[in-house]
Amino acid sequence: MLKDKNIFLVGFMGSGKSTVGKILSKKTGMNFVDIDELIEKKEKMHIKDIFSKKGEAYFRDCEKREIEEFLGKKGFVVSTGGGLGANIENMKKMKKAGVVVWLDVSLDEVLKRCKIDNKRPLLQKPYEELKEMYNQRKKVYSMADIHINTEGKSPEDIAFEILERINGDIHRH
Repeated sequence: MLKDKNIFLVGFMGSGKSTVGKILSKKTGMNFVDIDELIEKKEKMHIKDIFSKKGEAYFRDCEKREIEEFLGKKGFVVSTGGGLGANIENMKKMKKAGVVVWLDVSLDEVLKRCKIDNKRPLLQKPYEELKEMYNQRKKVYSMADIHINTEGKSPEDIAFEILERINGDIHRH
C-alpha cells in the first residue's frame, strides 16, 4: 500500500517537485509537504534571506533536520529542495523511509523555468558554476529508486508515470 511509505521527490531546482508533489498528494490521498516551506515557516524568513543572513551551511542543516522528521512517518509526499536530494546521507535516509523519485530535467529547461525567479539564491551564480553543480547533483540524484525524465511532459503525466512505476514496483515485490 502506498500510504505505508513516503514518496520523496528529488531533482534540481525548477524540476517540478512541488507541482508534481501536490498532484500526487491529491491522487493518492497522502499528505503533501514541501521541505523548503517548512523551513521558511520555522525560520520565519524566505530561503534567500536564510542564505544571506545565516549562510548555506545553516540552511543545509535545517534540511537535514527536516528530512529526519520523516524517518518515522508514513503517508507523505515530500518535495525536497534541490540540494537536499543531492546529499548522499539524506538520499540514504529517504530511501529507508520510502520511495525516492528523481524528476530529471535539463539545465537549459531549469534556466527557462526559473529565469524570472529571483527567490533562488543559487541561480545568481555564473552559468559554468551552475553547470558544475548540476552535474555533481545528478550523480546523487541517480541513486533514486525511480528516475523520471520530465522533458515535454505535463505535471499530471509525470504524476501518473510515478504512480504507475511505484505500483509496478509494489506488484513485483
